[in-house]
Amino acid sequence: MTAILVCCGLVVLTSCSDEDEMILPTPEETVEIHCVKPDYLRAGDKVALISPSYFTPMENVEKTADVLRRWGLEPVVGPNVGKVVDGRYAGTINERVSDIRWALNDPSIKAIICNRGGYGTIQLIDQLTLAELKASPKWLVGFSDISTLHGFLNRAGVMSVHGTMSSFLANGGYDETSTLMRDLLMGQVPRYELPAHKENITGRASGVLVGGNLCTFVPNLGSLADATKGKDLILFVEEVEESMHNIDRQMRILQMNGVLDRCKGIILGEFTECGSEFTYESVEAMIHNLLAPYHIPVLCGFPGGHGDVNLPLVMGAPVTIDVRSNGATLQFDIDGTQHDVRTDDITVTPSPAAARMMMAGKIE
Repeated sequence: MTAILVCCGLVVLTSCSDEDEMILPTPEETVEIHCVKPDYLRAGDKVALISPSYFTPMENVEKTADVLRRWGLEPVVGPNVGKVVDGRYAGTINERVSDIRWALNDPSIKAIICNRGGYGTIQLIDQLTLAELKASPKWLVGFSDISTLHGFLNRAGVMSVHGTMSSFLANGGYDETSTLMRDLLMGQVPRYELPAHKENITGRASGVLVGGNLCTFVPNLGSLADATKGKDLILFVEEVEESMHNIDRQMRILQMNGVLDRCKGIILGEFTECGSEFTYESVEAMIHNLLAPYHIPVLCGFPGGHGDVNLPLVMGAPVTIDVRSNGATLQFDIDGTQHDVRTDDITVTPSPAAARMMMAGKIE
């Protein structure tokens, strides 16, 4: 007789006979990820502002629209932006999906900037299809909870930009985080030069850049929004206000699902306000310990994520990382005007940690 045990959401088939062998699931085959690059923006192009996750005050949206106008672009606000459902969401699931479809299907709109992350994009996965995301390639910009949409677009074969959103652009858009994102959308492709980091693992590797916010994209494993099903990956990971043990848990889930085996290299971004309950010197030190046996390059300290500096990354793009004892480089192998950006030259005025946590949806 076979019994079915359910423990912590895992269904396990067991047999009452000692003679039966345990049957382990086999991992699904990898998928090919070859992403097209949307056209770079030109003066006068329309850019949609939408809210796929938590709501953003209309004051922030209006300030962002002013920034876009100053950049020579024409902002267009999504029909459902400004709505609040259940106290936090920027509209119902149908309304948020409707705004994504509106922006994708309008041929005059050339790029999409998300207003905020927080939570909610996982609710949209079964509402969209790879075909409709691929039908009209255009830049989508965002980070944090927007990592779900990056994975979805990259699986559909479209590059996207992990970059700043309205919740930060509303501060004026003069900082290098914002201007580098603007320049990237207009064809100025950064080649990042980073200082040495004690937890780096040296080496050189090329692959397709995927990932984003760890606790956002890991739950999407096996879904249509799972770009980690590709092979020859360069995985980008960042987090905010998570315990060390939960970060370790998410990394172990990636390991058990074969994702780390498919990685040619890994980029660790910011781990903002994350826990220190273990004796590791840092989150990077803990992850280094996990990744060392893979003998792949690991680039630590990339200023991307929920810190004050959040430099843009082209997700789904072929990239090359070169990690040396004296520093590292990250290059996007796409067309455009390449220019060097020394990340250690970028300085900002620190913002209150509470403001960053609120925008991430971690606190009220």
